Order: sequence, then structure tokens, then C-alpha cells
Amino acid sequence: MDLQLKGKNVLITGGSKGIGKGIAEVFAAEGANVGIAARNEDTLKQTKEELGGKVSIYPVDITDETERKHLMKSFLYDHSTIDVLVNNAGGSNGSTVVETDMNLFHEALELNYFSAVHLSKLAVDNMKEAGSGSIINITSIFGRESGGRATYNNAKAALISFTKSLADEAISYGVRVNSVAPGSILHETGNWKKRLEENPEKINAFVQNEIPAGRFGTVEEVANVVTFLASEKASWIVGVSLNVDGGQSRMNF
Repeated sequence: MDLQLKGKNVLITGGSKGIGKGIAEVFAAEGANVGIAARNEDTLKQTKEELGGKVSIYPVDITDETERKHLMKSFLYDHSTIDVLVNNAGGSNGSTVVETDMNLFHEALELNYFSAVHLSKLAVDNMKEAGSGSIINITSIFGRESGGRATYNNAKAALISFTKSLADEAISYGVRVNSVAPGSILHETGNWKKRLEENPEKINAFVQNEIPAGRFGTVEEVANVVTFLASEKASWIVGVSLNVDGGQSRMNF
């Protein structure tokens, strides 16, 4: 299917590895002009090389407000406009609520939530001038129900709520905002890969007991949904949080 993304200017945070890298690869295959942002410049360069040099790279600490402003300014300098923003950067820390220091809650919110809020606001300022655009926030099924570490769960829940709030405002400018909530995704740089290598019996039992599809998801399966939501094929989808989880979520709506 031609998603009509050729020539679209796409910025992806956390785009040098894992799900973000997979998203960048699919957008690039669709002919989009892709920019990826991450902390490690060497990893960014490696990803650029692996994708055939078709992407622009932006070394940035996404948790720093000043650097976020510079990122958007640099992307717009290189591409003039932004058509799609994918807020993918994220991660978990801490353990139980009682055992987790407050600074880790702040760090989790800065990485998983405030970075997306800030970049979305900056992107909308540009998108509304064009009268079109798409923002997609990568959240988690554990932002929609209990599970995962508390800091991560809380931040992703906030991001899902923000997605709906911004979506209802931005659609009047022609800008669509949605979120994708992956379940357990297996990739080379992820925690599930490490856990599987450390204790295959335990993790394989988890898969069979907790994921009705009977396997982990792939980055490509998440990326395919993201690119669809970014396209005009999804023109009437606004403010949704879409699970991509092989049935793992226990929600019934």
C-alpha cells in the first residue's frame, strides 16, 4: 500500500535503536525525509549508515529543554517544515513506589512525558501554519493499565492523557495527534532480549502465559502501525491510543 508519505519530513526521537530505529526504517522505505534524534552520536551515525544514509541525525539529550528547542530549530532549518513527529524516546527506572527515590520519578517524567509535551508544542506551532501534520506518541499498554515499573507506568499514563488533550485542540488546525501503545516487543537492544538470554525458561513461560498470540511483537509491527497513523489513510483517527500487543493487554476497550 502506498501511504503517500514520500517527501514528508519526519522527526523521530529515540530513533537510533529499537522501536525508534524500526520506525525510521519504515518511513525511509516509504520515501520520507527522516530525521532521528538520540543521545549517542556514534549510534546515530551507525543507524544512518545501516539505513543507507537516507536519514538526518541529531545528537541531543531529549531531557534538556534547551536542547529540545535546538533540536526542533535544527530540524526545521534542514527541512523547512515538519510533517510528522514521533515521540518515541523513553525508558524505565526505579522499582516499587516505596523504594524509588523522588528524583527517579522526576527523571522518568522528563524523559517519557515532558520531552514529548514540549516537542509536540513546538511541532504544532509549525504544523498549524501548513494546516496539516501528524504527531504520534509511543506509549505502552502499561500506561493504560497496571504493570511495569511505577515511574514508567505513571509517565506513560500521563502521555496518553496528554495525547487526547492535544488531539482535541490540534485537529482544528488540521493536525492529528494519536498514540501507539506497544506490548512486549523483542529487539536486540531491549530489556526483553537481555531477560530472555538470562532466563529463557522463565521468559518463554511469560510469553505463553501472558501474550495470547504466543510470541513477542517485533519493531516492524509497531512501525507499520505508526506509519499508517501518520498517513492520510488514517485521516479520521484522532486522539486514540492504539494497542499493538498481540492481545497482551487485559483491557476490554
